[in-house]
Amino acid sequence: MWQAFEKEADRSVRNPLDTWLRGKIDAAAESVGAAAIMPNEGPPFVPVQDWAMRAEPVFRSPIGILIHPDYGLWHVYRAALLFEEILKLQPLADIPSPCAACAKKPCLTVCPADAFLKNSFKAEACADHVDSAKGTNCRDRGCLARRACPVGRDYLYEPAQQAFHTAAMVGAVRSGFGGEPRDDKSSD
Repeated sequence: MWQAFEKEADRSVRNPLDTWLRGKIDAAAESVGAAAIMPNEGPPFVPVQDWAMRAEPVFRSPIGILIHPDYGLWHVYRAALLFEEILKLQPLADIPSPCAACAKKPCLTVCPADAFLKNSFKAEACADHVDSAKGTNCRDRGCLARRACPVGRDYLYEPAQQAFHTAAMVGAVRSGFGGEPRDDKSSD
């Protein structure tokens, strides 16, 4: 997806990734008779993490991002499709969270901004660090806590993608979005 976005997207618009995806997601939804909603279009925000945990084996990680047993922290939910009829899903495999077997939990100890608390993310502290002279590693290569996770290392985003998402997070924080306490209604 990232390579196509880089080639096709208009980066001058307010939310270039969501704007670029909207047409593609709407077309996909129409092709299967569904309505599309984007998790970042709110408030109100849809409980995309709740839905994801009911649909596939993902778990809340110690830093709040959902972790997948294969992809680790390197996946995201960009849209949800709403169908008129109730779909029967396969039962979820009864597997434990990969975090349960992670003794060291490096994601909790490497953040230079100490931005991850038990029930919240200190977005302003993260953005301040990323904007500082000491924030080059996180700014250019992405969240150090996320990169510290040993699960899904093969799916780590490339540097340009990391930098794009980090800049978008800082922009959202600076515009007043972010940093609210996490609960079951938050999205990745």
